[in-house]
Amino acid sequence: MSATDTFASAGAASQPVEDPLPATSPIAALFPGYQRAWLSTDLAAGVSVAAVAIPVAIAYAKLAGVPPVYGLYASLLPLVIYAVLGSSRQLIIAPDAATCAIVAAVVTPLAGADPARYVALSAGLAMIGGVFCIAAGLARMGFLTNFLSRPILTGYLNGIAICIIMSQLGAMCGVTLAPAGFFRMLWNFGAVAGQTHVPTVALGLGTLAALFVCARVVPRVPAPLLAAIGGIAASAWFHLGDHGVHLLGAIPAGLPWPRIPALSAADWQALVTGALGLALISYNSAMVTARGFAEKNRYDIDSNREFIALGACDIGSGILSGFAVSGADSRTAMNDAVGGKSKLVGLVAAVVIALTLVFLTGPLALLPGVVLAAILITAAIGLFDLAGLATLRRLSPSEFRISLVTLLGVITVGVLPGVGIAIGMAMIGLLARASRPHDAVLGRMPGSGEIRNRATNPEAAVVPGLLLYRFDSALLFFNADHFKARVLAVVREAPGPLRVFVLVAEVMPFLDTTGAETLDEVRADLAAAGTALAVAGAHQSVRGMLERSGLTKKIGADHMFPTVESAIAALAQAAP
Repeated sequence: MSATDTFASAGAASQPVEDPLPATSPIAALFPGYQRAWLSTDLAAGVSVAAVAIPVAIAYAKLAGVPPVYGLYASLLPLVIYAVLGSSRQLIIAPDAATCAIVAAVVTPLAGADPARYVALSAGLAMIGGVFCIAAGLARMGFLTNFLSRPILTGYLNGIAICIIMSQLGAMCGVTLAPAGFFRMLWNFGAVAGQTHVPTVALGLGTLAALFVCARVVPRVPAPLLAAIGGIAASAWFHLGDHGVHLLGAIPAGLPWPRIPALSAADWQALVTGALGLALISYNSAMVTARGFAEKNRYDIDSNREFIALGACDIGSGILSGFAVSGADSRTAMNDAVGGKSKLVGLVAAVVIALTLVFLTGPLALLPGVVLAAILITAAIGLFDLAGLATLRRLSPSEFRISLVTLLGVITVGVLPGVGIAIGMAMIGLLARASRPHDAVLGRMPGSGEIRNRATNPEAAVVPGLLLYRFDSALLFFNADHFKARVLAVVREAPGPLRVFVLVAEVMPFLDTTGAETLDEVRADLAAAGTALAVAGAHQSVRGMLERSGLTKKIGADHMFPTVESAIAALAQAAP
């Protein structure tokens, strides 16, 4: 289903299509099935989203390590591009806290102390990440949305939240803290804590309190905008800059010109690894937000189309010298809270941001930096998922440990290395479990005759002369030895003489060449002990490998059965 089809069907499900816009109108041409009744709410939602997006984008530019105006540049084209290519009706693509933290982690070691080079590298990183996303979408790799497991995402977001808060402590207190790891920054902060600037601290704590109260009491009000306006007003009224409070400073007015970052071939190459991690994490982050609001509003999204849309948004941001973007949860939540019905909201928000760049950069120069720090800290607190950690600890201690490793990795060795370590741990754990899968010796239940696991149903009777063994996994190179050991073990433990060992392959989806060789070895070992091998319930892929490897002939067609019941019926009748 295409994005436009999804949009139309979802809209039809939530609203009666009784007054659509004329098909000749630009909006109806861009969004088929658009209803006239949505227009007023979409316009209002677009203004509200921009009201939140402008101060947040400026704050996130600081987090990404670029001048404030580049946060606004990164917000322009992505909003327009996603409105055309995306499949979510509520998702707002914009600078995102977690993505900005990755940008800073990747670019800072490469840029040195050159601000212009930092901006160019950030834009280049966004463009390479965008190319990877588009390639993944065209290759229909939307399933990668499940690659970062919930424990890893939970630990990652908690770690990012801690890092963001730590990075803003200096700005909140009016002191300078050089970028470093979490524990080193904490040590450095303790060394300079006595130099805190009281007016800055007072303004920062007051802004934090106002943001929390506003979010709790009037959640639909754009609290970051009110904080920014309040900060600008206080700066102008009390001349805060003259009292040592750091101000944002002049922001270039006007719209950016499209251009390709001026980077060498070596620079582009150095960004590739970081761009791969950025693409995966930003896509998963966007999909978490998109799916959440799609479920809330009862419509579907196209994961492969989302990959392509996000990639195009990243390229659009990079062309305007912006940085990588993702699904912005706070702005998406604002869009949904004020009743945004369609992707027109993103277009309206882009227009408002463009007008701000042209006409309103003067007042923004008076914005205190501590207000931006408070906005970032508020956003970081919203990333914490302590309930998710508690649930993991209760339900799965092993996954809880992976989540903690991710968190500790992010705040110590860095975002991408930390996530990489956690993914490695998760994959090792998965392979360890897959190498020793569950299995069962089966028997017949008295009365009903149903086939059940004898370990959990001791009353299930053994079929005389037969051993029914089920291997609950594909038989592959990394579990073949375990399979052979388990077969020999259950044969040794079998009560009474054993005529036939029946491999129940109903839940065995695949058999590779190593598995086939191991199965042949098992057949030979069983034959040497006077026991025949039979196979029951094998899928087509398994039967195909048995045929190609010659095992079907060795086992014998009379010992290949479509079901367990047919195997029991035939082999029991063949008993002497």
